Amino acid sequence: MMIERTEYLEQLKRFKDKDLIKVVTGIRRCGKSTLFELFINYLKETGVKDEQIININLEDADFNFSDYKELYDYVNKKIDSKKQYYVFLDEVQNVPKFQKAVDSLYIKKNVDVYITGSNAYMLSGKLATLLSGRYVEIKMLPLSFKEYLSAFNSSDKSRYEYFLDYMRNGGMPGNISILQDNPNDLDIYLEGIFTTIVYKDIITRNNITDKMLLESVLKFIFDSIGSPISTKKISDTLTSKGMSTSNHTVEKYISAFVESFLIYKAERFDVKGKNLLARDYKYYAVDQGLRSYLLGKKADSDMGHILENIVYLELLRRGYKVYVGKVDDLEVDFVAENRDGLKYYQVALTVRDEKVLERELKSLQKTGDHYPKYLITFDMDMEADYDGITKINVVDWLLNKE
Repeated sequence: MMIERTEYLEQLKRFKDKDLIKVVTGIRRCGKSTLFELFINYLKETGVKDEQIININLEDADFNFSDYKELYDYVNKKIDSKKQYYVFLDEVQNVPKFQKAVDSLYIKKNVDVYITGSNAYMLSGKLATLLSGRYVEIKMLPLSFKEYLSAFNSSDKSRYEYFLDYMRNGGMPGNISILQDNPNDLDIYLEGIFTTIVYKDIITRNNITDKMLLESVLKFIFDSIGSPISTKKISDTLTSKGMSTSNHTVEKYISAFVESFLIYKAERFDVKGKNLLARDYKYYAVDQGLRSYLLGKKADSDMGHILENIVYLELLRRGYKVYVGKVDDLEVDFVAENRDGLKYYQVALTVRDEKVLERELKSLQKTGDHYPKYLITFDMDMEADYDGITKINVVDWLLNKE
């Protein structure tokens, strides 16, 4: 089934015919091609004819362009000056110097350009320079819990049971049909995604030769989600296990993971000083299913940090810049920033123990400002308020805007 990616689709609709290149980025198989299909259906519903839509998936062997000029010439032959055209270039990073073709199409007054890519590298360097100020990036993630839940008959299980499934299975859109037909095939599907990312987007692009070391670094990060880690700690740990490496190599691998959207880096934010701190970042996995595939049974051992990971990704979906907060010697799990200001979030699996509740509230109480503050837990109590700090169940929070 095709899940409506409503929020991303609405972004494309808002930017339709605007003088900007629409760039959709995100990990492979997170739904970028499907988003294009949904948007193309919308264009047709509004009266756009088939011949005005040029849709090219550059993963498809039918579109094997050796360079940007071949791609440009192919598209240009389908365009005349009397109509408005909508050009979709899926996985455009597969064409050498693709930015030149994109720019050449963009400057045509009757062409609206949409591109996708599975590597953040495509928006660095030459493309960023060439297209500076002329593109908008739509950052796509795997399914939110709300989108995931919409794919199932909610009478089969409670939404809390579905959430426990989501915590392990993740939200790659292709998971849905597998879970409905044969859940035992899920790891086979996730292995295919992981292998493609590792070989196409990481090893080949970065000329990496030691696949075993690469996977060991990623396993270390996946196993440490929500905990501050340094490249030195990773390097020292792996070296102690007989895998000789260096801080430089670990940094290179982490950069590759971030560029391929396998992990996200959360910088640390001094709440009182309102500035970023340059050390001991936290990392979060793009998808719990991929994390479970790589770590196996070990993936389920820290439900609290998995919950934290899910909240982090949801804040990104909601358009925030997300940091890890520091308040004196305490920590706020997330400082979420947008144009309206800041919001603070503390995440805990349960706060039924009074001492745990006191500990989780303490850092929020010490922020020294009046921005909104939330304590998100898996406890199924009624929503509560602690002197301006709102305690809310994670499933309720995920299914409703706060």
